[in-house]
Amino acid sequence: MQNLQLETKKLFASVSMGEEKPFDFFRILFEGVIAGGTAGVVVETALYPIDTIKTRLQAVRGGGKINFKGLYSGLAGNLAGVLPASALFVGVYEPTKQKLLQIFPENLSAAAHLTAGAIGGFAASLVRVPTEVVKQRLQTGQYASAPDAVRLIASKEGFKGLYAGYGSFLLRDLPFDAIQFCIYEQLRIGYKAAARRDLNDPENAIIGAFAGAITGAITTPLDVIKTRLMVQGSANQYKGIFDCVQTIVREEGPPALLKGIGPRVMWIGIGGSIFFGVLESTKRMLAQRRPVHDQNSKED
Repeated sequence: MQNLQLETKKLFASVSMGEEKPFDFFRILFEGVIAGGTAGVVVETALYPIDTIKTRLQAVRGGGKINFKGLYSGLAGNLAGVLPASALFVGVYEPTKQKLLQIFPENLSAAAHLTAGAIGGFAASLVRVPTEVVKQRLQTGQYASAPDAVRLIASKEGFKGLYAGYGSFLLRDLPFDAIQFCIYEQLRIGYKAAARRDLNDPENAIIGAFAGAITGAITTPLDVIKTRLMVQGSANQYKGIFDCVQTIVREEGPPALLKGIGPRVMWIGIGGSIFFGVLESTKRMLAQRRPVHDQNSKED
């Protein structure tokens, strides 16, 4: 009975990948990069119009009207950044998660997921931030194409212009990544324990949607601040994060910090469903293509 309890705890702690013997860092990194890049491109392409509407809602000041034309503006340039950013995030997250699950006590698996999510988000931010800056400038109609946006931002604002709002981006995305992946992984642990089997793709998608929607709603004020700082360009309407919050609350009222919450929750909820569904199915496909001796060692 004691051995059975120990094996059960190990299963719960390893969440989705099982125990790896031995810990194969490069294989986990490679599979994470492929799965993350695939999932990122699929979800970004499918939901880009909703993201555009959300950005325009957050960028408009006062009672300005929203332009619903050109909802796919900047998609091609954005995918060029989303692919490496998503690949980098999952490529860092997966081996970090598995290593931390080996180090942390079994009852602290949530802390391992939170930490791995934050580390993965920080690594991906090096690519995400310039991509997000260019994307949001295109979505708000400031530039005609991604190459023009990069060239003009760099010439007018310098290289640091491509990292406008970096602090607010980390303020939003590090908690977002950590919370979303922690909720997702913990829900999978509980569901898997109750069902006494591996989850299928629709079940992973539903859990991903729930985790994304909850996290998206919680982090909306941080997203509004990030958007305002990124789209202001050289106008410098805001001096920093705190000045941005104070100005928004003073001029538009506290509800302005929740602008775009509807499209954001819908976008991230649906996006979480697609992302985690594609992520898990791709990981499973890659696992099935491993050499036979690797699969046998995993089963052992």
